[in-house]
Amino acid sequence: MLKKLAALAVVAVLAAPAQAQDLDEVLNNYYEAIGGLEAWQAVQSMKMTGKMMMGGMGIEAPFTVMAKRPNMARIEFVFQGITGVQAYDGETAWQVMPFTGNTDPEEVPDDQAEDLWETADVDGPLVGWEESGHAVELLGMEETEGTQAYKLKVTMKSGSIQYYYLDSEYFIPIRMEGVRQVQGRTVEFETIVSDYKDVGGLMIAHSIEARPKGAPAGQAVTIDLVELNVELADSLFVMPEKSEEGQQ
Repeated sequence: MLKKLAALAVVAVLAAPAQAQDLDEVLNNYYEAIGGLEAWQAVQSMKMTGKMMMGGMGIEAPFTVMAKRPNMARIEFVFQGITGVQAYDGETAWQVMPFTGNTDPEEVPDDQAEDLWETADVDGPLVGWEESGHAVELLGMEETEGTQAYKLKVTMKSGSIQYYYLDSEYFIPIRMEGVRQVQGRTVEFETIVSDYKDVGGLMIAHSIEARPKGAPAGQAVTIDLVELNVELADSLFVMPEKSEEGQQ
């Protein structure tokens, strides 16, 4: 009997590492790793400043990203001395892109606005996903970026699908995959996130590389400063009126 029990114990020990955690366990570990739900939900606004390197062009573009609850976002970036703006006020996504020759604000079609919708979500889609109308599934484990990771399938409320890879030891996102609309084209993308730093008790990635899936290079983003609970006027997120020339 003792020999049989010992054999069963050995089998159990050997099997334990292969037993995947369930979705709730993985997400709870993720929430703890990023600083805790209570701490994140106490953040009413966030402002990030940094720079992005345009892949293959060797051009550096400074940027500022602002997000404010309940559902507002604004992105500003400077390219060759010209400032572009994309924003969302909770209802309307809009942009000002002088690079195209149009200096007037214009609405962004829904099929191109998902980046703004996601930026406006301070918590990210894995927090409060059920209340937000998203769906999350745990697909198991997969090796990525040289480490084992939990692979989560996230079906956004909009219907688009993304895959999040959480480091199996630290439970922080190290890679995302999905689909984006870029200039009217459907593009598969992958995003590598790293250089996590403690900001007011929250773990926030400061290095992001986004690229078309399979491409050798893409857009490298370095975040220099993250500010929490800064004063951001609602008017920053509202589409301004067109100029009189643009209305003629």
